[in-house]
Amino acid sequence: MSELHPICLVIASMGFLFLLRDLKNNRKDRALVLLSLVYLSSALSFITELPPIWGRIDAALGVTNIAVPLAQSFVMLILVFQTSVVAYWAFPPAKARRMSKIFWIAGAAAIAGLFATFSQIDPDDFSHFLVRGPFYKAYLGIYIAAYTLAQTYLAVKCWQQARRSANAWVSASLRIITVGAVITVGQSVIRTADLVADAFGSSADSWLAFAWLCGDAGALLTLLGYFLPTLVDRARGVYGWANEHYVYKRLGPLWEALYAATPSIAAVPAESQLRSLVQLRPISFSLYRRITEIRDGMIELRPYLNADVRDEAEHRHGTQGLKDPDLAAAVVAEQIREALASHRQKQAADEVTEYADARVSPETTDEDKHLLLRIARHFTPPLAQVTTPAHS
Repeated sequence: MSELHPICLVIASMGFLFLLRDLKNNRKDRALVLLSLVYLSSALSFITELPPIWGRIDAALGVTNIAVPLAQSFVMLILVFQTSVVAYWAFPPAKARRMSKIFWIAGAAAIAGLFATFSQIDPDDFSHFLVRGPFYKAYLGIYIAAYTLAQTYLAVKCWQQARRSANAWVSASLRIITVGAVITVGQSVIRTADLVADAFGSSADSWLAFAWLCGDAGALLTLLGYFLPTLVDRARGVYGWANEHYVYKRLGPLWEALYAATPSIAAVPAESQLRSLVQLRPISFSLYRRITEIRDGMIELRPYLNADVRDEAEHRHGTQGLKDPDLAAAVVAEQIREALASHRQKQAADEVTEYADARVSPETTDEDKHLLLRIARHFTPPLAQVTTPAHS
């Protein structure tokens, strides 16, 4: 066991816990189910190989070093799940199912072979790989053959899929998995060399520590490769959640000013943002409502849009170097401010004009959101206006 072993255990456990949430909504996604099983089997494998757990398993089952084939059976399951995941990524569902069955049969045969040969081995010093009998060699040969074939398949298919993927993050993750799979083959090479050396009366025991390092380093990269798209997806989700709350809060003063003048824009009271933050809930619908209500409030103020106010604001902000869309946003913010003051005094405009942002009319809700953010940055409410933050 190398120093990377605990890190691999943490990554495997985190990956499984992260995917549990997705499994609730995508239980029929076989690739996702298999990927979660990759992490679960990896975690169980690393846990089983921890010396305190190893000893307790041996004591509980009453067989010395029974934790060895048990841990390596988890490795066989990892290989089955990994190759099956790649099959579902690379092939149509029908072909992927057929290949997955083949991998399951091969994995079951390998596990059966491990326990069958282990039962014929004197367990003393087995954990240190000092046994040199024919059954030990058969045991190690089964493990090496299954491991090498699966990792080679994994490396080839992931590299091919990486070249085809249009998603940069997915492509990067597949290349990381490829590198990890190639490194783990180093463990197989060293263990094979040890068997060959023994046939000639020599030994490669001095390289076994490096073999463990190759195994753990390769497993770590493979787990990180599988984990990367999930991590990126979670990061994007957190950013989207935080950005929605930021935009909602930033639009607050503008919405409050419009609501104070035209309460009819809000059919129902706004949901508490603080409660949503505490409960870590998204605020997408409330944000959509806020954007819509701001635009409705602006429509209500159209009779109070004075052409002189717009002309003067266009000239002043233009001489300050502002260009559209910032120029239009600054002018609209001033138009709203003056229209609110006129609305309070019930003085409709003698010559009505349009909002300045009509010339940069947004085509999507997202574009409208960014334009309103620009307007909100420039907006200051009339001094005498009373706002109602309780609705924000």
